[in-house]
Amino acid sequence: MSTFESFSSQFKGDVVTPKDPTYQQALDRWAANTKRNAAIVAFVKDAEDVALAIKYARQAGLRIAIRGGGHSTSGSSSSDGGLVIDLSRYLKEVKVDPETKLIRVQGGAIWKTVDAEAIKHGLAAVGGLVNHTGVGGLSTGGGYGWLSGLHGLVIDNTVQLTVVTADGSILTANETENADLFWGVRGGGSNFGVVTEFVFKLHPQRPEIFAGPLVFTPDKVEKVAAFLDDWWPRAKPEEGIAAAIMLGPDGSPLLMTFIFYNGSQEDGRQAYKGLFDISPVMEQCGVLPYPSVNELPNPMSQWGRNYYFKGVLLSEKPSDDINPKNFDEVTKTLRSSPDHISAVEFEYLPKTKINSVPADSAPFRRDLQGNTLLVAQWQDDTPEKSRKAKEIVYALAKVLRTEGEGYGNYTSESDAAPTGGSVTTDRVKAMFREHYPRLQDIKKKYDPDMVFNQWYTIIPA
Repeated sequence: MSTFESFSSQFKGDVVTPKDPTYQQALDRWAANTKRNAAIVAFVKDAEDVALAIKYARQAGLRIAIRGGGHSTSGSSSSDGGLVIDLSRYLKEVKVDPETKLIRVQGGAIWKTVDAEAIKHGLAAVGGLVNHTGVGGLSTGGGYGWLSGLHGLVIDNTVQLTVVTADGSILTANETENADLFWGVRGGGSNFGVVTEFVFKLHPQRPEIFAGPLVFTPDKVEKVAAFLDDWWPRAKPEEGIAAAIMLGPDGSPLLMTFIFYNGSQEDGRQAYKGLFDISPVMEQCGVLPYPSVNELPNPMSQWGRNYYFKGVLLSEKPSDDINPKNFDEVTKTLRSSPDHISAVEFEYLPKTKINSVPADSAPFRRDLQGNTLLVAQWQDDTPEKSRKAKEIVYALAKVLRTEGEGYGNYTSESDAAPTGGSVTTDRVKAMFREHYPRLQDIKKKYDPDMVFNQWYTIIPA
């Protein structure tokens, strides 16, 4: 039986416990309301450290959480009284091979590092829309980005993984080696182990793109929706629009669209001419270095605030979601609490490439229109403010009349993980649908005791 002393003496990284002066800092998360008081935070230095931490946690009866970027709104990267395997301190390097157009990314890296290193070689990886998001969680949960129209999801561009499984094995997983594990992790999240390294495809990328926000007043909602209805079915792979119903700094309702065009300013302005012609009240579009586009949302997603998310699916026609009636009902809900900054964000990324990938290539749905993110954020967390945030988000979902399970990376629902010794399986089955039985078989092989149980937990066959 491994004691804490023997574990600590063999561990190469840093072991932090409540008695250490850096303990509170070690618990920090992007969403402050997901901070949990772990018994141990293990800052791992390599895959062997991860294996050691898993072995000790299992022997000591400690629940395990995996922390990459710490961006989860469901608290899946935190553990109350458990052991956190934290990759963010030492396993955050990336290495580009420009000859093979591959990038090796350690499990604790963030997308900002990936963007910065790849563009030095005129290359880019499909990555997150917010660049301080961790690579690990986004990549194992699917992975949408501005380049998805051209190159698919992050999971479609993953060529190899290094995974430490529940028994402490350090496995290479790709199309030919441990292929079942490779299949399961690409969409099955953290259900099968700790990914200490990803290998992604890189693609040639121009250094500058055309992007930026256009803001419209409520009287323009119908015209913007009509433009989106016309543009969306024929959107080119190099295009993309995010639209948000939100309140301005003065509390006035507005519709913001953020346009992305992977090309010149001249071509971009032509592609979105119909939108510019609607006369936005504000426009800040221009030529940007490619990595900068993933920095632009950062002021609205600052570290250390409190967040509640819900992911729902886009309707087939943008005007079914964005119309004067919905706009009025949404803004009424947004105004219902002065303590919260809330918004509805619609992601219109060209889906032809994403949905052309065979349905059985990975356990991720290939028939989706795309994602809507419902978000509430607030300062100074209290139980009342937390409850109100959930109320706001569910009221917004009701306005949009959404059905089915949304994008798993956008969940704040703690019932995706075991509660009180049981597991909520309906949402998990709704997430994985026809892939669930196969995932259960893989779970039985690599994690029969459900050691990894923090995100849409799969029950072994």
